[in-house]
Amino acid sequence: MTMDEDIAHVARVMVPSLSAFRGEPVLSPAYWRRRLEQFLDVFHLTDSQVSAVGRLLRELDRFEAERRLPE
Repeated sequence: MTMDEDIAHVARVMVPSLSAFRGEPVLSPAYWRRRLEQFLDVFHLTDSQVSAVGRLLRELDRFEAERRLPE
């Protein structure tokens, strides 16, 4: 799998996995954050790949912020 394919895969499955089981995450935001940060830390990414990973990290930020609101 290429890096572009890996990033596209995360983009397709991350959001559904965050609320797939009775509104609860199947895979936690922490899992996705670690995976995305690994892309940034381990691989030499192009500017467009860095942008795509950044968008996904912002989606995680929004998801986590929305989950904290009711408290």
